[in-house]
Amino acid sequence: MATGRTHRPATRSRGIPEATVARLPLYLRALTALSERSVPTVSSEELAAAAGVNSAKLRKDFSYLGSYGTRGVGYDVEYLVYQISRELGLTQDWPVVIVGIGNLGAALANYGGFASRGFRVAALIDADPAMAGKPVAGIPVQHTDELESIIRDNGVSIGVIATPAGAAQQVCDRLVAAGVTSILNFAPTVLSVPDGVDVRKVDLSIELQILAFHEQRKAGEEAAAGVAAQAAGTTAVPAAAREESSATDQGPDGDVPAVMPA
Repeated sequence: MATGRTHRPATRSRGIPEATVARLPLYLRALTALSERSVPTVSSEELAAAAGVNSAKLRKDFSYLGSYGTRGVGYDVEYLVYQISRELGLTQDWPVVIVGIGNLGAALANYGGFASRGFRVAALIDADPAMAGKPVAGIPVQHTDELESIIRDNGVSIGVIATPAGAAQQVCDRLVAAGVTSILNFAPTVLSVPDGVDVRKVDLSIELQILAFHEQRKAGEEAAAGVAAQAAGTTAVPAAAREESSATDQGPDGDVPAVMPA
């Protein structure tokens, strides 16, 4: 199997938009589930629903892969799994280093989804001397002093940063200087990198804040709807009451009463 050092995905050279690239893992996850159930073909509507996108966007995305499906049949599941895996670079081995083996780093090291998707955790690195040699997920933790040699010896091009924010930029600089060209950053800070280095940021607190915004907006809308309904209920006058009021305003012959004498 090829290593990440000698082969890189061809998505950019083939002109696939970044938005499409971001959706390919969603399609692959849905297709993998279908494959595990031995489903041979899938329609664009079914796959779009499983991936959470609309079918027109899915068909457009797949056109960049040269896959148009067969009318009346749909898409071949196994072939699409291969196509998307190849485009994402998952048909080869990608050695990864995780730097920062605290609670988050240890959880990432124990995540079984990496290996099944072509990512091999080659090393775990931490600045705490007390962590050196301790096994996490069956892998002994190594000290940051060995970072450069670890990257060189394992042909690593992808690094995961799970350090505190204050240490993240220094770790990033060392990773880049050692030859890492793609970084997944879990530290709550923005990293500065040179051209040619890709950074993907995962900030759980930001995602929670976005959810909090939506919850607050929904609560506000519900409160406003409640006030409006209450206001409508207090201002509306029943028809019977209106008729009764109208009758009391009339004179003995049904006419509007004359002005009373002073």
